[in-house]
Amino acid sequence: MANRAEAVDRYMLELEHPLKEEVERVRAAILASDRRITERIKWNAPSFGYTDDRVTFKLQPKHQFQLIFHRGAKVKDSQGFSFEDASGLLRWAAADRAVVTLRDAQDVRAKLEALVEVVKLWMDATS
Repeated sequence: MANRAEAVDRYMLELEHPLKEEVERVRAAILASDRRITERIKWNAPSFGYTDDRVTFKLQPKHQFQLIFHRGAKVKDSQGFSFEDASGLLRWAAADRAVVTLRDAQDVRAKLEALVEVVKLWMDATS
């Protein structure tokens, strides 16, 4: 895949996480969904965006992992910002920041298709 980053490949090789296979499955699905999506390491985890980071893994605590949907590293004025989540996957942590929690392989299988669609919609809405 042309949009895979060598630094993230190295990070994933060294990652010690009980859900490493699932993290890699989600990573691969996100990258395969749109060749414009790039990745890098941010906040000590893989992060995705077109040019700026918009969706970042959170790999702690170890019994689960999350994807943080954000509008960049700095808090932005959320007045006028809205995002329609028809999937119901997003849990809003702030007006412009949401989280999806994945607990195990079954959870990833059940949510992966909808999750990838939400990632693409979020990237388009916030980039």
